[in-house]
Parts: sequence; C-alpha cells; structure tokens
Amino acid sequence: MDGIIIINKPKNCTSHDIVQKAKKIFHEKVGHTGTLDPMATGVLPLLIGKGTLCSKYLVNHDKIYDVTLTLGGKTDTADSEGAIIEKKEVPQTIFQKENIEEILKSFLGKQEQVPPMYSAIKVKGKKLYEYARKGQTVEIQPRQIEIYHMELQQIEEKQKQIQFRVACSKGTYIRSLCEDIAERLGTVGYMSCLNRMQVGDFKIADAVDMDELEKNIQDTKFVERHFITLEKLFQENGSIHLDDRKLQLFLNGVRLTQKIKDGNYRIYHNDIFIGIGVVENQLLKRDIVL
Repeated sequence: MDGIIIINKPKNCTSHDIVQKAKKIFHEKVGHTGTLDPMATGVLPLLIGKGTLCSKYLVNHDKIYDVTLTLGGKTDTADSEGAIIEKKEVPQTIFQKENIEEILKSFLGKQEQVPPMYSAIKVKGKKLYEYARKGQTVEIQPRQIEIYHMELQQIEEKQKQIQFRVACSKGTYIRSLCEDIAERLGTVGYMSCLNRMQVGDFKIADAVDMDELEKNIQDTKFVERHFITLEKLFQENGSIHLDDRKLQLFLNGVRLTQKIKDGNYRIYHNDIFIGIGVVENQLLKRDIVL
C-alpha cells in the first residue's frame, strides 16, 4: 500500500510508537510528517510505503489545535508533564471573557517565538531537551511563526483553566504560546492539554484510532475508506497522459518537454495512474513512481 492514513493519536504514547505499530500492521515502510508530544492527542498523518516520498510536500502544513492553558503555575517543561518551578496568584479579574479575548487577539499575525528548552531543536549538534535534562542552559534563537486565528472556547475559573483554539504556521510551539499568554494575563501558566485538530487538509474527523485500524486491517472496505492514495492526495493537481514511448523515457529518468506551467502532475498511461512527475522550465521529470 502506498499513501497516507490519518491516525488519531492517543495520549501517553510517542509518534515513534505509532509508526512502529503501523509498520507491523502494514508490513511497509512508515513515516510521519511531524511529531506530537506524548501528552498530545489528535491528527497524526502516517505515510505508508511510497507515500513516505511525499513528506517533502507535507512538512510545511499549517495546523489547528485545541488547547487547555492552566494558570498559576510554571513547569520546567512548559506542560503538565514537568515539575512546578514557579507559582503565582491568579486574580479573579483575569477570567473576564473580554480581557482574555483581547489578550488572545494580541497574538495574531507574524512574530518571533522562542522555542521551549524541552524540544527537539538542535543547537551545536545536540537536541535542546538533552541540554535541559542535564540542567545546562544554551542560547535559543527565536523563530518566525504566524498565528492566523485564536478563539476562546471555555473558561474554567475553578480549575484556573482557559480553553482555546489556535490556527498557526509550521514551527509554532503551543507550550511557548501558553506561557506567553499567561504572562500577558499577568500570571504564569503551562499547557495542560493539547489536541491537534487539523494538519493541512487532514482533519480529526477523518482520523482513525490505531486500535480500530489494527482490528479491521483485513477489512478491505474499512481500509480503503480511511486510506488516501497518492492519486487522491494529488487530485487537485493537473494530469499528464503518456504514450508507450514517452512512458518508458519517463521511467528511465529522461526529461520530457511539456509546454505547461511548473508544478506537480499526476502521470497516467492508458488511464492507469503511474505516479507523480514535476514540470520545471517546461521539462517533465519523474518524482514518485508506483
């Protein structure tokens, strides 16, 4: 099988755990388009077989998260998995709806964000969390991100929690965002719940639980219903139909003249889907071949 299946990742397991389990289920090469923290849940697109070759087209996708921010405490990991390192009062006035909505609105747009120490970003060949676990500090360069939309969903004053939805660019750290929101509210806080609702066009409504997938892997209709083939993935792209001679040249890596605009195209031969080709400067070259 070659394509993508969208998994609804459960809490308390790593993205790597899901990949390893999928390898045993599909008996194929498996990858993903970006990790989710072990405590996070939600959309995790898995690339199956030659679908792994599509990762270059999928890594820059925007994302949508449902987030719970707990106020009054700061942890060393910026989430509920860490140890409390600071506590601060949370005045009742903080929970005024208009106040919170105004603060959330202030984060919209392009901005620089400092990633958390407990992250996989590499500095001098080592991941930041490796420094953090040894109690070492290192200078972290801010990264350019963009927040497209933020919506307050619920206020739980007794639990000192704020629930909101955020649409953001690739590379946005929600843990850092939570800390920054808490700071603007005049207190401290940490991310206590994170559910990824969407990655690019991949939505939670189309996701399947890993246990359900494993149970129904022999059900062809079930698998087909949840599987995104490469042909379907690129269905919005144009198509190119090749005759016998041009197909052989294409498969052999020869660049073919195509006087059409640059981009990715679905390749067909006798109405059978062959794979994906790329046109650059009116020359077609092979990219992904099934």
